[in-house]
Amino acid sequence: MALRSLVSRKTLGLGLKLQFRGLQTFSLPDLPYDYGALEPAISGEIMQLHHQKHHQTYITNYNKSLEQLHHAMEKGDSSAVVKLQSAIKFNGGGHVNHSIFWKNLAPVQEGGGEPPHGNLGWAIDEDFGSLDSLIKKMSTEGAAVQGSGWVWLGLDKESKKLVVETTENQDPLVTEGPLVPLLGVDVWEHAYYLQYKNVRPDYLKNIWKVMNWKYAGEVYDKESS
Repeated sequence: MALRSLVSRKTLGLGLKLQFRGLQTFSLPDLPYDYGALEPAISGEIMQLHHQKHHQTYITNYNKSLEQLHHAMEKGDSSAVVKLQSAIKFNGGGHVNHSIFWKNLAPVQEGGGEPPHGNLGWAIDEDFGSLDSLIKKMSTEGAAVQGSGWVWLGLDKESKKLVVETTENQDPLVTEGPLVPLLGVDVWEHAYYLQYKNVRPDYLKNIWKVMNWKYAGEVYDKESS
């Protein structure tokens, strides 16, 4: 299936929806910064491979699975529909998670690494004691993820409290309950290995230097009101 290739890096969402035989499909979202803009915390080579290759692969396979699901439902093939769910969750989750991840990062000259202010800053102090305590908790739990996965700062919609959660593979945070992702850190090796080798804690130490707390604060304000 032909998908739109990467062109610019000025818009960012879950990707434009394309029409394919009556089926809505997804395309690679653009980055709002250049690949090398997060250096030295994250190298331009990693960002380019991560975005163009890994994220694109999730989208390609997600669209393929959605097309197969579409055909299976048209034929009333319930066995095929059930069989496709794991591929849809994995690849769709990879698309959702990475789309959030790109927005969670920002170059230092554009505010990356600046601590959160306003409502989110107060909520972090209330629920974790301090920003440093939260960062330590997320870094520790992210380093402890076995294999591949993510560490998240989320908002529990029911309790209105901030929570730190980890998810396996490409499971989105929403699979853990009524949680809204504010920040997600990718701890798959493809996110850091070219630069940090197998020393995940060093990656988790430096990624906070380009964390986009302003974006997290905007999501928090919207979802907590």
